Amino acid sequence: MKVPVSWLREYVAVEIPLRELAARLAISSCEVDRVVRRGVQDTEGNLGLFRVGLVVAADKHPNADRLQLCRVDVGEDEPRQIVCGAWNFGAGDTVAVALPGAVLPGGMRLESTELRGELSEGMILSERELELGTDHSGILVLPAEWPAGAPLDDLLPLGQDVLEIETGFNRPDLQSIYGIAREVAALTGAELAPLPEIDPPRAAEEAVDVRVEDFEGCPRYLGRTFRNVTIGPSPPWMKARLAAAGMRSISNVVDVTNYAMLALGSPLHAFDQRKLTEGRIVVRRARSGEAIKTLDGTLRPLQPNDLVIADAARPVAIAGIMGSLESEVDESTTDVLLEAANFEPVGIQRTAERLALRTESSNRWEKGVDPYLAEPAATLATQLLVEPAGAAWAGEIDAHEALPERPVVHLRPERTDALLGYWVAPPDQRRILERLGFEVSDDWTVTVPSWRARDVTREADLVEEVGRFVLDDVPVTLPFRREMFGRLTREQRLQRTVEDVFVGCGFSEAYNSSLVASDEDERALRLPEPLSAEHAVLRTTLMHGLLESAQRNVDAGNEGIALYEIARVYLPSDGQLPDERRRVGGIVEGGFFRAKGAIKTLYEALKVEPHFERTQGRFVHPGKAAALEAGWVGELRPDLLEGAWGAFELDLATVFSAVPERLLYEDVLTYPGVRQDLAFVVDEHVAAGELVLAAREAAGPELREMRVFDVYRGEQAGAGRKSIAFRVLFQSAERTLSDEDAAKLRERISEALARQFGAKLRE
Repeated sequence: MKVPVSWLREYVAVEIPLRELAARLAISSCEVDRVVRRGVQDTEGNLGLFRVGLVVAADKHPNADRLQLCRVDVGEDEPRQIVCGAWNFGAGDTVAVALPGAVLPGGMRLESTELRGELSEGMILSERELELGTDHSGILVLPAEWPAGAPLDDLLPLGQDVLEIETGFNRPDLQSIYGIAREVAALTGAELAPLPEIDPPRAAEEAVDVRVEDFEGCPRYLGRTFRNVTIGPSPPWMKARLAAAGMRSISNVVDVTNYAMLALGSPLHAFDQRKLTEGRIVVRRARSGEAIKTLDGTLRPLQPNDLVIADAARPVAIAGIMGSLESEVDESTTDVLLEAANFEPVGIQRTAERLALRTESSNRWEKGVDPYLAEPAATLATQLLVEPAGAAWAGEIDAHEALPERPVVHLRPERTDALLGYWVAPPDQRRILERLGFEVSDDWTVTVPSWRARDVTREADLVEEVGRFVLDDVPVTLPFRREMFGRLTREQRLQRTVEDVFVGCGFSEAYNSSLVASDEDERALRLPEPLSAEHAVLRTTLMHGLLESAQRNVDAGNEGIALYEIARVYLPSDGQLPDERRRVGGIVEGGFFRAKGAIKTLYEALKVEPHFERTQGRFVHPGKAAALEAGWVGELRPDLLEGAWGAFELDLATVFSAVPERLLYEDVLTYPGVRQDLAFVVDEHVAAGELVLAAREAAGPELREMRVFDVYRGEQAGAGRKSIAFRVLFQSAERTLSDEDAAKLRERISEALARQFGAKLRE
């Protein structure tokens, strides 16, 4: 939310420096992201170079068909000659002028210059050039009564500071300028201006036909009729405030509803009353088969639980969210029905989510708007419609049942001290609460203001209100700890080992979204209302995010990229919810053996013997991939990422299940071992790992090592066969093995491999 400080000062006098104010708000009330300066910079003498100008003469430039040569009175002895490219003004109009030396909001400094042979001593400005709005189609024409030569900053907010604020979901009262002003007044002790309460005179006493059929969904509906409305642009000051608050100006009537919403926090809506069948408003639930074309031009089907604003024939608005195109206020509008209502939050949220239609209005309603705020908002909008839009207020209706009672909570001052761990004198507690709008009786019965009725319902909530206003006074101390409990679980300890191993292997940890654009598994869970097409499906693998992260690093020119991620994947299941599995995935430059080396290092650290088998997969290069019980490791397909890249993905629960609960000490073998090289010719499909497992089973514990050091395919091996050479170590814990012992072991291995795989020992 953007809060123009000049607008804030309309409700509360801000005397302290803005940086200090921002810091105090951030501690006690809401996050203040930053304070920015918008518009003309307030450097020395700069604002004085922006003035009101009266166009004395405006003729076509003698050397350019598309330029005007103007003489403009800016309060000096002689009018200035200015060349301008816009044609929406002429002699007699009042305009905004920047003199030579002025620095525009974009940082450009103006100088006297010659344009097509004529001297231009300044610039006639549009509202966008002053950052007062977005219109750049023509010059900003000012009210005729503004005197020539007057400082423009005295009449328009040329430069203003803006607080960029992030408020919490539980503080709907801060979704307005007045709500922030209320906090500032409580923080600083400054006086808070009252809410608008004086309506302009009513021109007539017309009946307004409003019927509320669902008071549960709409506790209050206040409707006002206005006649003789003239649709046109808003005054410059209103455009400037809306622009500074981040909202686009549309027309005077629509801008009034947005202005009142930003000012007070209660959304309003304006209907063209002549477009309403029988001029009637009915608040009801949608009927089966009804649809509405909203202001964005989209035809939206409605469901029976959707609350709508209808006329005598059809829905004309989705309550609290968006109006219909058929009832829109446009240039032909002369009669306006103003809606100032209150809607139940949960229903608005459900409808907005189902339709994927989030608006400034729905964002406020779903958080909960004070039902007593409708009348002040209607009063402010009426004041603005009667004056700038020249409307005649002709009728009013306030349809409501009993409005909610304000909560009453009992506070014990000593309980405040116990919960805060800091002593706050009872008079100070009372003063803080009263400054925030709470009513505190002598027996500490506290009546909560209507704008805080949803989030202050318990004694602890009142304690929090006191606590957030004394945080600056609380000394910085370490908490007193009497006892310490808790320890890491086995899974947590093992996960930290996994993290340490990959960091030690040169990997950096990555964090990627659980949502992806698509997944090859057709059963993958797709969100019913995704935020975007890129975040529509719950991932079933970590590879999507790791591939994107690696590509970003490549595009940035990084080298030696190695990334790992530990996160959940969401696998299809027979139930309504997916099967969540925690996995570790990685991607690394260097190909298959770099990735396999990291996996072997991990298993070695966990004291687990890995068993690799040849496999295929959607991410890996054929023939360069291995499967483990917990997952896979391989070289990425070249079409996924240019160059040689290794990747892996393991299920952590499966890996951890193989980790021994305890390690038994084995004495160092002191007897010498016998090393030999053995080569076996086997069929092409037989994996080296299968041979190793069979050899260990045949030879027993005296086969200490068996590692592949060569694979040969050729004439000597035969067609469809290969020769795998192993380096083996025979060693006993009890005696020195002789050559005969080694030969017997070799014979047992050869027989087992021949029997199981048809392997032939090469001489």
